[in-house]
Amino acid sequence: MLDFKEHVDILARKFVPSYRFLRTQESTIDRTHLLQTELNGLSIKVLNWNIAKKSYDKNWVKDFLTILEQYQPDLIFLQEFRLDIEAGNLVDLIDMSWNFAPNFIDAHHQTYSGILTAAKISPLNKRAIITKHYEPIIKTPKVSLMTEYPLSNKKDSLLTINSHLINFVNIDKFKTQLHELELALSTHWGPIIFSGDFNTWSRKRALFLYKAATRLGLMPVAFAPHHHKQIKRFLLSPPLDYIFYRGLREHKASARVLEHICSSDHKPLLAEFFI
Repeated sequence: MLDFKEHVDILARKFVPSYRFLRTQESTIDRTHLLQTELNGLSIKVLNWNIAKKSYDKNWVKDFLTILEQYQPDLIFLQEFRLDIEAGNLVDLIDMSWNFAPNFIDAHHQTYSGILTAAKISPLNKRAIITKHYEPIIKTPKVSLMTEYPLSNKKDSLLTINSHLINFVNIDKFKTQLHELELALSTHWGPIIFSGDFNTWSRKRALFLYKAATRLGLMPVAFAPHHHKQIKRFLLSPPLDYIFYRGLREHKASARVLEHICSSDHKPLLAEFFI
């Protein structure tokens, strides 16, 4: 009888051509557009959203531009972002500095897939963190992107990590990625925002995430109950998407989940912080 791994390998050979998903050598793809030189410590608006590879979908573009106009986020964390290899029409879409960390190239669509962090300023530093383990079927790693920004009226900088945690693997591989991110965050003594799709579809995964956050002194954004229940889940699982923070204060009235947005199967999360 075939075990689970053998079943996965057979499915991969049958349905996913080996040349479809390619490794990428680029650590990050970047675009600088200076709107300001530091983040305003009195108001840092954050948008977190897994966009389900809809970057070039007209409905998603319309929703995204509406969010930008209405809420004017200072920091944007997007997961499952597709970027055309020519990186052409993204420049006109986001009038901000952005850093994109790919985890693979889709040879069929001629696009990178990965995560994108955008801000009204360019980062002091940036670093892509690729998992050592791969997800089954398409055999690709997951990626996180660490960026650091200067803050007004404060000597410390703001460290952010935009993350998409590994899925369809055993809990030890999930813990390995989470531990690497915890190590990266633990070296920073200033304010932190740790945001993304954590794929916490089981209580065990969610528990490991909260333990790591607690060790780092991070708090999750507190959404009102009617917003909290709109965050992406699998059946009765814990939420998948979070915004954690440290060294900042939360404008609690500003935290919201945009339940009317349907261009992705994840809802956009919004939060606002101040120092």
